[in-house]
Amino acid sequence: MQEPTVKNGFQADHAALMAASFLSLLSRPLLAAPIAEFPTAEALYHAPFPILTHDGAADPVLTYGNLAAQALWELPWDQLTALPSRLTAEPAHRAQRDAMFAEMRAKGFIENYAGVRISATGRRFEIRNAVIWPLKGADGLQRGEAATFQDWQFL
Repeated sequence: MQEPTVKNGFQADHAALMAASFLSLLSRPLLAAPIAEFPTAEALYHAPFPILTHDGAADPVLTYGNLAAQALWELPWDQLTALPSRLTAEPAHRAQRDAMFAEMRAKGFIENYAGVRISATGRRFEIRNAVIWPLKGADGLQRGEAATFQDWQFL
């Protein structure tokens, strides 16, 4: 996927998938009011908090990271979206991360997840109150998974 820009509609199809999946599962919009239930792709890309997605591979790779996610992980779009998502956490925290995804898959989504992550430069931070959800198309097929959080603290 190309970096979201005006030229590609800020990846409107992927943004719609993220927003619709979130709304369907959590019964609230991905971006709070006054944004509409279906925020624009540009609004998601410029949201003041991280939004990330990864594909459905056995070793998932990030497929989307808005500007806030790029800043937090200290990676530009092309590097962030080539990163296996497991590498967003240090080796010591990957088992907890894997357990969270297993719980999300069993329950449908997770709210209030907390865990330690690491940026490309080694800066550690704790994410709190994260929401993790599957990306499901209108056909019901899963197209990956997503995460967002508005609360983090550098360690």
